[in-house]
Amino acid sequence: MIRLSGCVASLICVLSLAATGLVAAPASHRISVRVDPQTRLLEGRDTITFDSPRAATLVLSARFRVDTLVADGRRIRAPDKPSARLQRIVLPVARRIVVRWSGTLAALDPSLDHRGVLAYGEPASGTEGAYLPAGSGWYPMVDGSFERYDLALELPAGQRGLVPGRLVEEREAGERYIARFEFREPSEGIALMAGPYRIEERRLRTAAGSSVRLRTYFHPEIAELARGYLDSIAGYLDLYERWIGAYPFSEFSVVSSPTPTGFGLPTLTYLGIDVLRLPFIRATSLGHEVLHNWWGNGVYPDYARGNWAEGLTTFMADFAYRERESAEAASAMRLAWLRDYAAMPTGDDAPLVHFTARTHGASQVVGYHKAAMVFFMLRDAIGAAAFDRGVRDFWRAHRFRVASWDDLRDTFERASDKRLAAFFAQWLERPGAPEPRIADARAAPVSAGWRLEVTLAQGAPAYAISVPIAIRTSDGVITHRMELTRERETLTLDLPAEPFAVTLDPELRVFRRLVAGEAPPILREAMLAGSPTISVLSADAAVQAAARKLAAKLFEGPRADRGGSPVLLVIGLHADIDDWLASRGTTPRPAMLAAARGTAQVWTVRAGDSRTNVLVSVRDAPSLAALAGPLPHYGGQSYVVFDGARVIERGAWPYQPQVWELRPAAAAR
Repeated sequence: MIRLSGCVASLICVLSLAATGLVAAPASHRISVRVDPQTRLLEGRDTITFDSPRAATLVLSARFRVDTLVADGRRIRAPDKPSARLQRIVLPVARRIVVRWSGTLAALDPSLDHRGVLAYGEPASGTEGAYLPAGSGWYPMVDGSFERYDLALELPAGQRGLVPGRLVEEREAGERYIARFEFREPSEGIALMAGPYRIEERRLRTAAGSSVRLRTYFHPEIAELARGYLDSIAGYLDLYERWIGAYPFSEFSVVSSPTPTGFGLPTLTYLGIDVLRLPFIRATSLGHEVLHNWWGNGVYPDYARGNWAEGLTTFMADFAYRERESAEAASAMRLAWLRDYAAMPTGDDAPLVHFTARTHGASQVVGYHKAAMVFFMLRDAIGAAAFDRGVRDFWRAHRFRVASWDDLRDTFERASDKRLAAFFAQWLERPGAPEPRIADARAAPVSAGWRLEVTLAQGAPAYAISVPIAIRTSDGVITHRMELTRERETLTLDLPAEPFAVTLDPELRVFRRLVAGEAPPILREAMLAGSPTISVLSADAAVQAAARKLAAKLFEGPRADRGGSPVLLVIGLHADIDDWLASRGTTPRPAMLAAARGTAQVWTVRAGDSRTNVLVSVRDAPSLAALAGPLPHYGGQSYVVFDGARVIERGAWPYQPQVWELRPAAAAR
């Protein structure tokens, strides 16, 4: 799930955000818009005012014609429609602009996957629904400015719609549905959603004493899910008000989409119908989207200096839910993050401070997972009480303001009374990650017990990291943190009992690059490969076609049959795969898959040349075609078994921590 604003990946409006963090003089819109989802006709009128006269540039999709353009009462000739996707309308110095525009929206394409919706970025509609992204130019945005707005939406009977903000009025007039919304805080843009929705509503008095309107706008086929979602929203608002501060808006809605989207916007989240049906969404992704109303939509990231909001939201939502479940579940999530990072080609890595939005899998690994683990390590470094105090202080100081990583650092320094410049600099400004390893460990008996010497090493230039080690002794396990600030450090410990083994970072509390033995292959390695080699063993035309479709879905940029690739994808019928494995003398089909259960089996294996092989073994062409939809969602797995498109078994090959076995005392003598 991601937060969407006016700064959308493929149609980005670069906002000139004040370095002080203040949001200066937003433009004010008073919009009336009529949308007919069936004919896809849009007609709008917008009165834009500024606090004082100024020059401005409007951004509008080339799909629309400017019917009227007036600046301070003076009519201006509307520009010709450009050939580019967006038209930029340069205005004279003025205080009040009136624009009338109209045109035809794109046809909604329900077959798009989430990646396709992000890349498409067009304002689109159909009888199943309409989605007009903030960055798509569906209304005349003021370039380089935050915006406040009052918007009246008119739709045909049977349709309902909304934009982010407070619902001021809602009524039916003849064969029309009319709703009016206002957004009085600075906004990064306006997104509009409509559909044949059934609306359920609940009023909530929050922990902070605010009255909040909770709503679901659901398609009829999932209307029965409304009550459960309303219950869950109330729980998340209570959680985050107590943790951070008062919820900053008057409402929160869950809106269903006919496409498999997952977007977070101020006062609402827009999720695909099939996504909303998933039983775990209420316990995971929904809370992530609610939290974005504090981080991202309540405090705005300074994109020029890096987007911290996705990492902090991932840490305080997705990861926090795992921590509440158990320490083991939280450790498993950190392992998944580190496995994903190990699977990412080093050339795709970038400093965290360069992350602005998720555009592909590698950016998610850095901007969501690495960033979340930076906050986890920060909490370890300053303590949970200081961390929570910093979170509350940050919210109070920067509510509806632009804030940067530097503002976060300043806040946490004051909350903890610790200097954190070096910590933030190494994790934000450097690409890559440390790769600590146990270089040596030895023990000897002394008069009071045992003396253990452990040497850790890392590459240059060195990171300053606090590395947990676990020492297995005859009396049990002793844990200790070892400060590693140079390329090589040795720690001497006196122990009461004989040590047998030393394990490095057993709970995975340090963001680091796992060494080869620690990170058995997962499917993500194939998904992030820039140029995988693809081998289809069957000559059957249907299998060939299904293989091409699967590769297009699985890889972010597949280029077949190129030598030297770190990933080899092999696709074939069960017998073809077994013959291929036998002919190369490689590891046979894993025992758990040997019975050829299900219609398709996918697994990873590390070849002798360190290449990752991904084997896709299917019963027939339809079984292969069924994988194109679900398989890309299982990148964190080492093997997946399907019955049609349904997963019946999955898992990751066991993690192998770095362990240094000590020689027994008798052998040492």
